[in-house]
Amino acid sequence: MSNALASRAGREDRAQRRYVVGTHSIDAAKLAPGLHIVATPIGNLGDITLRALAALAGADLIACEDTRVTRRLLDRYAITTPLTPYHDHNAAAARPKILRRLAEGAAIALVSDAGTPLVSDPGFKLVRAASLAGCTVVALPGASAVLAALTVAGLPTDRFFFAGFLPPKQAARRARIAELARLPATLVLYETGPRIEATLTELAAELGPREAALCRELTKLHEEVRRGDLATLSQSCVTGEIRGEIVLVVAPPQPPQRPGLGDTDALLREALVRGSLKDAVAEVADATGLPRRELYQRALTLVKEGGNGAPR
Repeated sequence: MSNALASRAGREDRAQRRYVVGTHSIDAAKLAPGLHIVATPIGNLGDITLRALAALAGADLIACEDTRVTRRLLDRYAITTPLTPYHDHNAAAARPKILRRLAEGAAIALVSDAGTPLVSDPGFKLVRAASLAGCTVVALPGASAVLAALTVAGLPTDRFFFAGFLPPKQAARRARIAELARLPATLVLYETGPRIEATLTELAAELGPREAALCRELTKLHEEVRRGDLATLSQSCVTGEIRGEIVLVVAPPQPPQRPGLGDTDALLREALVRGSLKDAVAEVADATGLPRRELYQRALTLVKEGGNGAPR
């Protein structure tokens, strides 16, 4: 290739690898080979990171759920990187092609329609396959509906459990809620407008008067956060149609009240009448959540003092 042709090819390559922020056109370096997991805005297109823009512009290919959705983001920043669809319905056929490109040394960015990929979105099988094939996998963090909702809900964040979407069928949904009820953590759920009232009603019936926050259309024009107990939130959904994407944050259960010494002694005496010391300790431990070692020592004291029951 002549110097003139090489220079022209270089200029064309640089022209393709750039993005625009405001009135500034910025050249992007060619992205390093590998699979790059890129978080994109959950609503407001201004919530993209500079690193994400550089990666999207510098990639050889962008794998996305819906090319129409991702194209709107790319058009906003004048990025011309080619797109390829990758979603639940085509993953079996698309994944080998993407892995082949990665094996050839391509730099591929994986995005979802909104937020952080793989969080209630397709992609984990691709990440696993790429890792097993020895490809580099890099995370480019950014917007997340889960974290955005947690920050505005006003509920404990030291321990939380993301449960995604509840099952659509009522029986399965109620069974899942019963499982979640036992978790000592704030719950984060995704939900849709047509189902939100029924879901809140079932959560209130199973979880009781827990505080919650209904976060709708976060970062978008009609963003709304409703706070209250589950039953109150359910009632608030009766009066009008709820539209848009919803994240529901539910407070953890209240820790059980530690019984006083007199209450514990009464429970142990009643249990000792019914069974052995070991069985009595197990029964009271299950009922109160108190440590078995502590209960065992107390039960021995009661027996020595002439309380009900005797070691057997």
